[in-house]
Amino acid sequence: MGSRWSSEEERQPLLGPGLGPGLGASWRSREAAAAALPAAVPVPGRVYGRRWLVLLLFSLLAFVQGLVWNTWGPIQNSARQAYGFSSWDIALLVLWGPIGFLPCFAFMWLLDKRGLRITVLLTSFLMVLGTGLRCIPISDLMLKRRLIHGGQMLNGLAGPTVMNAAPFLSTTWFSADERATATAIASMLSYLGGACAFLVGPLVVPAPNGTSPLLAAESSRAHIKDRIEAVLYAEFGVVCLIFSATLAYFPPRPPLPPSVAAASQRLSYRRSVCRLLSNFRFLMIALAYAIPLGVFAGWSGVLDLILTPAHVSQVDAGWIGFWSIVGGCVVGIAMARFADFIRGMLKLILLLLFSGATLSSTWFTLTCLNSITHLPLTTVTLYASCILLGVFLNSSVPIFFELFVETVYPVPEGITCGVVTFLSNMFMGVLLFFLTFYHTAKSRAQLAPTNVCFVSSR
Repeated sequence: MGSRWSSEEERQPLLGPGLGPGLGASWRSREAAAAALPAAVPVPGRVYGRRWLVLLLFSLLAFVQGLVWNTWGPIQNSARQAYGFSSWDIALLVLWGPIGFLPCFAFMWLLDKRGLRITVLLTSFLMVLGTGLRCIPISDLMLKRRLIHGGQMLNGLAGPTVMNAAPFLSTTWFSADERATATAIASMLSYLGGACAFLVGPLVVPAPNGTSPLLAAESSRAHIKDRIEAVLYAEFGVVCLIFSATLAYFPPRPPLPPSVAAASQRLSYRRSVCRLLSNFRFLMIALAYAIPLGVFAGWSGVLDLILTPAHVSQVDAGWIGFWSIVGGCVVGIAMARFADFIRGMLKLILLLLFSGATLSSTWFTLTCLNSITHLPLTTVTLYASCILLGVFLNSSVPIFFELFVETVYPVPEGITCGVVTFLSNMFMGVLLFFLTFYHTAKSRAQLAPTNVCFVSSR
């Protein structure tokens, strides 16, 4: 399929006999492949201290994008009372995230052709517009709901950059023994932002009467609306600060590349897409990543909606979602740091993580179906099963990203991860679409993590 767009040199094997074709035998394969490419020019690798500032700005942008995306799921009961949202509206507000990935290939092209600075500036500007749109003071609830939906859509358009550009940034700025760690930090911060929404929303916004008796006296509709608007204004202010900092300083690349891989010539955009779509091994690994991670991301975004039939309060659902994602972020960064030094066990690590995710999701599902299984439904079991599920799944993200880039080098990192995250958001969209139009069967979504984890671990 892609042979028409590639030259004879590009069709040569990238990995030498000593590196082997196995998933776990890709240790430093990018550096070896880059050194073997005819177009590679030997340059002295150098890293700059400013790389950590660039990583910080990008990670903060990813953090806030995840926070804004998951604003409404953890406070869906309060949002219903304040703005008259329906279950359809709540699911659609989360669905704008995967919908924003429809122009994903345009952002991939922009990152490949115009570089990191232009792409990040456009992304942060879209977030400024989106968060600002939600803050427009207007009394008409119908128009206010439309503005909120428009703001969530613009924030969703920022998703392709914050989810795809982490490996590109790490290769551009970091040395070979720091790349996996930098990728993990940049990619995990988006998940951490979504996790903090579980914490910020329920703690700042009171639950309506009937779900949290302690706050029943002050939970009038006007009070809930004021607290939600305070959250919206705070998010808008943080986004404006990050946009200003990015506009002031966010260089596209360092003066000298940090490694041979960063200095080597890559395939063109069209050849890269053809190379990816014709690589069966890459597609299988991409599906193993996209199905469980996409479904789990959508499932986490409406966790409060899913746990309502199990009589779990908005605050408890928020804490469950928060700790499940935070645990995955911490373990994921630790795994990535470990992978910077030991690459031969990547496949084994992924198999162990997905086996643990399958067991945890099965435990959660059987607990929620206590009317059939007669297992005790307690706060401890819900917390433990959800947190373990998040730890096992989210910690696999940086390992997968490194594996993708190693598998299809010299395809640019932004294009590779763009295709993968597009597939992941497609599966997220399928789940949220189901919940949007069949929200009366919310309990069926409790089965989703178990099924996808089992299929992917196969």
